[in-house]
Amino acid sequence: MKKKFKKPKIRLSTLTIVCIGIAVTAAVAICVSLFSAVYSRSILRDASVNSEQAVSQTTVEVSNYLDGMKDKLEKINAQMTRSKSIEEFTNNIEIAAELQNDIYAIIVYDEDGNVLNSVSESGNIRNEIHHDLSFDKSIFEKSKDYILTPPHVHTLYDDSYPWVVTIAQKEYQSLYKKNIYIAIDFKFSEIAKYIDHVGIGRHGYCYIMDEKGNIVYHPQQQMIYSGLKEEDNKEVCKLKDGVYPEKNKIYTIKTTQDGRWRIVGVHYTEELRTERHTQIFTGIVISLLCCTIIAIVMLLVFSKIVNEPVRELVRAMKSFEEAADSFEYEAPQQSATELQVLSDSFEHLVKQTKQLMEQVRNEEIILRKTELKALQAQINPHFLYNTLDSIQWMCEQGNDDDAVKMVGALAKLFRISISRGHELITIRDEIQHAQSYLIIQSFRYRNQFEYSFNVEEELMDCLCNKITIQPLIENAIYHGIDRMVDEGEINITVKESDDNDILIIVEDNGVGMTEEQCKKILSKERSDSCGIGVKNVDDRLKIYFGEKYGIQIESELDVGTKVTVRIPKLRKEPENEA
Repeated sequence: MKKKFKKPKIRLSTLTIVCIGIAVTAAVAICVSLFSAVYSRSILRDASVNSEQAVSQTTVEVSNYLDGMKDKLEKINAQMTRSKSIEEFTNNIEIAAELQNDIYAIIVYDEDGNVLNSVSESGNIRNEIHHDLSFDKSIFEKSKDYILTPPHVHTLYDDSYPWVVTIAQKEYQSLYKKNIYIAIDFKFSEIAKYIDHVGIGRHGYCYIMDEKGNIVYHPQQQMIYSGLKEEDNKEVCKLKDGVYPEKNKIYTIKTTQDGRWRIVGVHYTEELRTERHTQIFTGIVISLLCCTIIAIVMLLVFSKIVNEPVRELVRAMKSFEEAADSFEYEAPQQSATELQVLSDSFEHLVKQTKQLMEQVRNEEIILRKTELKALQAQINPHFLYNTLDSIQWMCEQGNDDDAVKMVGALAKLFRISISRGHELITIRDEIQHAQSYLIIQSFRYRNQFEYSFNVEEELMDCLCNKITIQPLIENAIYHGIDRMVDEGEINITVKESDDNDILIIVEDNGVGMTEEQCKKILSKERSDSCGIGVKNVDDRLKIYFGEKYGIQIESELDVGTKVTVRIPKLRKEPENEA
């Protein structure tokens, strides 16, 4: 036969906590996943927008700077046209250089790069010029419009090496009677400062490159020249203006208005990831905290509405199991409909069960009374048969006086036995009943036994079952002393036990019995034709007082028998047993 699988038991409160915990965890996990995905896209989009805005603004600033340089170059060219002599032109450009803080030098070159005129805040030109970075003949000759050089160190003047960018334009008719180049060296520090301060994210930056991919200016230019940093300008140069998210970077490219320079913004996505993780972690902590607070509130509400009423109902059921007789239950008002139905049903169950128990109890009382009457009816004919047999024997022997006394004792004995219908009589009456019986038996067993009574006076008014001692004396005479050769002795003792019960002891010095015979006497069926007196008394005591009370037999062969009756100490008969 297969064993049935026993389902594990779990408390309702534990189940509630587990379910809400799983629900909260799942909700938080889903929310975090959605939040992470949406937030990641949002951060990447915002980073792209911020990068584009920063690069666009930088492009505008650089374009304005270039336009300003072109405008100042055009004004210098106009001075050349308006001036009537080289001296006047020199004087005019000196004033212009002095007024414009961003102009470092104004230089006039011939087509071979020789300096024809120069104005600078640094003073005189060097006597020996090894290499003039402001004039690149290959660039100057190829340019059809104005010329713009990459930033470089100015090397024409003594003790001054500023970082400049040169803008120049060729003039075919001039005061110098030949083709010349008018070049202005602008301090690049202003635009460099602006580029240095452009921040994209925490570590992002902008740099300038020309249309061929050469770096014009980079905030980390020294690291690039020393090989500590590289920019992938070949690939970047191929890209059109726009935003290009790469693996670890976001490139944003914008071209200046004249198309000569391109502004490149670099935004590191790694810092976005770190920021995203930090903010997601913060979001998770806040979400968990909020969910925990909500879960605790839900648990408290659920516990108040469901768990606590269920626990109260379980406690009430356990109390009902332990003490159904005295248990009272009134269904409280519940918030949950199902719990209200359960409480009402349990209240109805308790009331019906108590009614049934009361009915069963009443039926048991009636049954007990019926059994007691049946047992009483059973013992009286038995005793009457034995007594009449003795009287008959006396009459046959011609002992009429003793027979008359015996009949008188029998009448007195039956008067006490009737006891006006009461099952319980005083021990005083029960002792008198036993004495009447012993008087009757003494006539039949002359000089065969002696008897004595030892009764505590304070117990005489206590109650006991009627016809309790007489069957025990009868049993001692017929089965103990009658078989003896020597004179027998019967002692009746009534005393109080240590546990406040009453002990009635009938002790003889008869032939005695074995342990098996003692057990057999108390196990006889009521239908047995002999030896039913002791069993009858034991049954009546147990029916009336309970299994704790009754008869105990102790016996030893050729020594005697001791029968102890235990009854409760009562002074008033119970009303339901009257």
